[in-house]
Amino acid sequence: MIIPVPSHDRRGTPYEITLELVRDGGPFGAVGERCGHVLAALSRLLAAARSDDSPQASAWPDIDDRFPDPPLDRALRATGCGHDLGAYMPRERELFAFRYRDRGDLASTGELRCTLRTSCCWIAPRGRPAPCTGQWRVARRAVLDAWGASGRGVRAVLTSGELSGFLTELLREAERKGAGYRDLIDGVVTRRSRP
Repeated sequence: MIIPVPSHDRRGTPYEITLELVRDGGPFGAVGERCGHVLAALSRLLAAARSDDSPQASAWPDIDDRFPDPPLDRALRATGCGHDLGAYMPRERELFAFRYRDRGDLASTGELRCTLRTSCCWIAPRGRPAPCTGQWRVARRAVLDAWGASGRGVRAVLTSGELSGFLTELLREAERKGAGYRDLIDGVVTRRSRP
């Protein structure tokens, strides 16, 4: 289970979240100091990628295979050098990875990481030998890995719809606790208080 825990500014107003990882009813780790904005932006990008008029729709006809481009891919494309570096890109492209980042962040040994994986499966028609005819079924999935303080981990493999549902529920819970991200999800940037 992943629980959003609000971070408060000097006046006690929630402005961001940290994620508390819980497994079997006990604490598993704490990650993602001030990660709500990243999750809200990913939620918005995921909704856009899943739409039928997105660039991903032509490459991925199945809506559950449609994910936004990972941040590294977007950055390389924006600089114009993405096409030259394709062979050097990591095979598991991260949508996000949360640990503690700065010396001022809460120290934790947990980690929460979401990568994109592409798998291929040969589909042969019924009643025919597999090597003769058929086609490849290519699928993309988000792999969510959580590592706890004990060094043990858990993994979930999610379709884009399942990842969207996970992010939506996580951000709703953060909003119930006072840290809202509606402005980012709706694509409107407003000023937020800072600590």
